[in-house]
Amino acid sequence: MEETPDPVPGVGQVVLDVAAAGVNYVDALFVAGRYQIKPSLPFVPGSEIAGVVSALGPGAAEAGVAIGDRMLASVGLGGFAERAAVAADGLAPIPAVLDFAQAATFGQSYCTALYALRDRAGLQPGETVLVLGAGGGVGLAAIDVAQVLGGVPIAAASTVAKREAALEAGAVAAIDSTSASLKERARQLAGGTGIDVVLDPVGGDLAEPALRALGNGGRYLVVGFASGTIPALPLNQVLLRNRQVVGVDWGAWAMTNADEQRDLLDELLRAAGAGDLHPVSPATYPLPQVGDAIQSLLDRRVVGKVALLP
Repeated sequence: MEETPDPVPGVGQVVLDVAAAGVNYVDALFVAGRYQIKPSLPFVPGSEIAGVVSALGPGAAEAGVAIGDRMLASVGLGGFAERAAVAADGLAPIPAVLDFAQAATFGQSYCTALYALRDRAGLQPGETVLVLGAGGGVGLAAIDVAQVLGGVPIAAASTVAKREAALEAGAVAAIDSTSASLKERARQLAGGTGIDVVLDPVGGDLAEPALRALGNGGRYLVVGFASGTIPALPLNQVLLRNRQVVGVDWGAWAMTNADEQRDLLDELLRAAGAGDLHPVSPATYPLPQVGDAIQSLLDRRVVGKVALLP
């Protein structure tokens, strides 16, 4: 932990007093030097924050922001701190139904889920969705979003606590992902014809049985590799039944499609404010325990999300 000077807002910026900072797998990759973007050292990690506007830079008020506003932001880096300078037009108002910890852990997971299921997979009402890593942040968000889109979410998770969390989030069933019967059980739950969409933020050994669980025209969404292992898939299983493997790099898309990303986030926040989405309350750590928080993610001990409280 270091003390540094308080940030001063530049043109079009505000200072946000950080009430909570989300901890995501991408933050762990940044810290480990394993992400495709490698910042110069030293740097402050943390990509997702929520808090209160405490200072306005020149021109910031033109973005409709005022001191005292409750806002969330995606900052890329710099979030694990008490204060952060943020572009005013990159802020989003926090719905009254969300506390700061929920808001700080909302954006990445829910944007990934909606972008993946609706925009990349074209999920249709009544289609089944097998969610791997269903007890994690992206997994729980995917279960929540799938229901809003009219899909039928089926969870796969490695522990009893994670499966219970997935069922509480709305999954119609939960499969033990450590069992050898993942493919058979998933196909059975889909009526015997196969799953329509697989959402996979885990990778590793689960990938092939999940791919084999897909039915005709099934779509396999590659979201990430939380297991630490990038799988090799048998391409004959993609050819069979006209299956598709679809990449989901929401982060890269968001950086190059700023207006569309803003619309996506606004839509999700409206749905949360209306009570259609139900973000979980994250586990919280004080800021000095950031190392423990990151390690809990890497060890896949987390149920749901994690937030730091400066």
